[in-house]
Order: sequence, then structure tokens, then C-alpha cells
Amino acid sequence: MIVSYRHHDNNSRMHRLANDHLNMLDVCVVWGDNTIAAELDKIDFWNGIFTCNFETRNQAAWDSFEVNQISNNHLISDDDSIRDRVRDIRIGDQIRVRGYLASYGSPGVIPRGTSTSRTDKGDGACETIYVERFEIVRAATSFWRISMYVSLCVLLAGLFFYFKRPFRVH
Repeated sequence: MIVSYRHHDNNSRMHRLANDHLNMLDVCVVWGDNTIAAELDKIDFWNGIFTCNFETRNQAAWDSFEVNQISNNHLISDDDSIRDRVRDIRIGDQIRVRGYLASYGSPGVIPRGTSTSRTDKGDGACETIYVERFEIVRAATSFWRISMYVSLCVLLAGLFFYFKRPFRVH
């Protein structure tokens, strides 16, 4: 399940300097017990450049969180159809990624590697995956997401009728 992500448009300074045109997405995912943890919403997740970060001030949330069931994945691909599907992800989506752990780089640039262990931490503990297949298995549709779209439609309809109605001086 996706808890945080960062799309790369290949225009960021770091990607431009590294001549990195394959990295399309850094995605922070949780699985196993973490996906059903009652306190997961009490943990803040965010992506930096090449990092997945998380923190909480809630001790119960921290106690229920399995740190070996979270990963920072760098998804790389040169397939435009996969790159298009990756753009559709949202937090809470359940995804399936098929591919290979990969190291890659450009001439004259230090290659980017991948972790092959679930127990490593810190720099280099991320998986770089050359994606062959990508799918959103189950999109996150929560009450709040649905209500946001309904509210947006009501707002747009209200604005349309407000400006469509002729002005009358009383």
C-alpha cells in the first residue's frame, strides 16, 4: 500500500546532473501487518529526494508499526505505457510491481544501486526496480476522497450558476 510518493519529471536538478531519465517514481510502501495497523493514520510519511521518511509522536502507533514492512522503492522504466500508469497512483492505493532489482547509471556518474536485504537501514537501504509490469490492484476510495470530489462538483456547479444568472439591480 502506498503511503508516500514523489514523481520525477527528469527536470529536477539532481536528476539532470546525473543524466537520470529512467527514474520515474520514488514510492514508499508498507505491507503485511502495517496495512491493517489501527494506528497507521497516526504516522506521518513523506518522500525526500531518494528517501522515504516516517515519524510519529504516538507511542501506540510506533509500537504497532513493523519497520521491516516498509520500503523505499525507486521505480525505473523506459516503457511509456508503464510511465503513464505510474502517474495515476494515489496514497492508499494497493499496487503490484513486477520487475528486477537493478543498478544503473550514466557514463561518468556514480551508479545507483539497490538493496537486497529487508534488514538494512539508512542510505542504500532502498530497492531500485526496473519495472516490467505495474498495476494498481485496488485504488484507495475513502469517504474523504469521495466527499472531496463531490464538494468540488458542487462548488463548480455553484460558480457556474452564479455567473450564468443575469445581474439584476433591485
